[in-house]
Amino acid sequence: MTAQTAAPARAEERRSWAPMIGLFLAQVLMSFNVAALPISLGGMVEDFGVPPTVASTTIVVYGLAVAALVMTGAKLGQRIGWVLIFRCVVVVFAASSVMMILSPTIGWAIAGQVLAGAAAAIIVPSLVALIAENYRGAQQATAVGSLGSARAFSGISAFLIGGTLGTLVGWRPVFMITLGLAVAVFALSFGLRSDKGDASVRIDLVASALIGGAIVLLTLGFNNLNAWGILLAEPGAPFDVLGISPAPVFVVAGLVLGQAFFLWTRRRMRLGKVPLVDLSVLGSARERAAVYAMFIIVAMEAAVNFTVPTYIQVVQGRTPFDTSLAMMPFNLTVFVTATLIVRFYRRYSPRTIGLFSFGLTTAALVWLALVVTNNWETLPTILGLVVFGIGQGALVTLVFNVLVTAAPKELAGDVGSIRGTTQNLASAVGTAVMGALLVTMLSLNFTQAVTEHPELPDELVAQVDLDQVNFISNDELREKFAETDASVEQIDAAVAINEGERLRTLRMGFLVLAGLSLAAALPASRLPRYKPEEIPDPSPAGE
Repeated sequence: MTAQTAAPARAEERRSWAPMIGLFLAQVLMSFNVAALPISLGGMVEDFGVPPTVASTTIVVYGLAVAALVMTGAKLGQRIGWVLIFRCVVVVFAASSVMMILSPTIGWAIAGQVLAGAAAAIIVPSLVALIAENYRGAQQATAVGSLGSARAFSGISAFLIGGTLGTLVGWRPVFMITLGLAVAVFALSFGLRSDKGDASVRIDLVASALIGGAIVLLTLGFNNLNAWGILLAEPGAPFDVLGISPAPVFVVAGLVLGQAFFLWTRRRMRLGKVPLVDLSVLGSARERAAVYAMFIIVAMEAAVNFTVPTYIQVVQGRTPFDTSLAMMPFNLTVFVTATLIVRFYRRYSPRTIGLFSFGLTTAALVWLALVVTNNWETLPTILGLVVFGIGQGALVTLVFNVLVTAAPKELAGDVGSIRGTTQNLASAVGTAVMGALLVTMLSLNFTQAVTEHPELPDELVAQVDLDQVNFISNDELREKFAETDASVEQIDAAVAINEGERLRTLRMGFLVLAGLSLAAALPASRLPRYKPEEIPDPSPAGE
């Protein structure tokens, strides 16, 4: 048989999906843990007797550990070997679940999530590298798509299962599920194609410190824009810099460290030294466009995931279980679309799919801005979330697949680390910026409307700290005004103003997101016109 005839036969080689089940469950494991933490906050507050802000530290430290260590984790995988390190960190994740289940104090729970985040920082690039090692062609595209659908599946299951367990039994049994998932992933990992590490790979500690510091500062800065102040320091800020809030200072410092990381990495590559992440995976405009598009769509998803639950739980005063039901059409749509979009790769180019999908998200957000009301269960609102879910599910899978298929197999871990860093940072930025935008607009609009209302005199307005007006329920606003000299009629007028301005702010927020989605057409227009080249089938270890 000639090489020409052997190549197509090898290209059609299909491998068992059993190893992919383990990789799918590994993505579910991480996403389920992330989704379970907010559900568990109430139980941890009650169990440990700590304020909610202390309990929420478990969420913060997990995200920081993943984002700060993911690039270093990719290099560890290349040095030690992806299969071996994958099994090791899955065991570490299982240990973190045991710590959550048995934790006697909040300190143990926080330490458990630090461990989970450190393990996830290696699992994230491992998933990409192991898919590249075990699958190719259509199977590879399907495998990449399954990672996107796993995130949506985890969100649905965590809210439903975690919400039910948290209500009926307690928060600790939720992490028995993550423990069971970790055991299943470890068992299935023995079906993965074996690989060998490269002991010559060196970890660039300077680059690791630069990118780790940049991610930590950017995440802390964006996440605390509301609490510490967008520009001037609020009373809740830990310190100030000449009256300036530390949040924007952290953001600027993070950007500076990020630029220093890129300069340092390019210098090492010019000198022929091994970088922390090979920037050649972003060498063309197509790959950079894929990263920009990924950042935008993940940031928009985070903004919607922040806005809708906040409105349902805080404003309407409904339970997390009610929120999961309201978000289910969106999450199910993302799950199905992320899985099925690969069927269109042979017929349409990534550029066509990307532009069409961003068109869908733009139209959906404009539609939501027009039809959203105080009731999220109306058919027009559900339709808008479903259409947005179609575009979002298609885009997350598409841009990830463009990056994976454009890179050689040996750089798959670098692609995974870039994916992890981009998604974690985009999620933090999307949530924080949307929160700051909505709260700022609501506060300004509500203050102006109350000041101009003829039934609410300046003497009454002066008794209420309107700077602290946030997305609150009508009952909470009534309590604020009940502490003043306001009459029943005046309180009713203030509540009516708040309802109107709240809805107006929400619609403006959706329009801002629609503008961002429309602007994303620029990076989407630079995605490849052709079907991405397949990653060559790796030779078995030792061949």
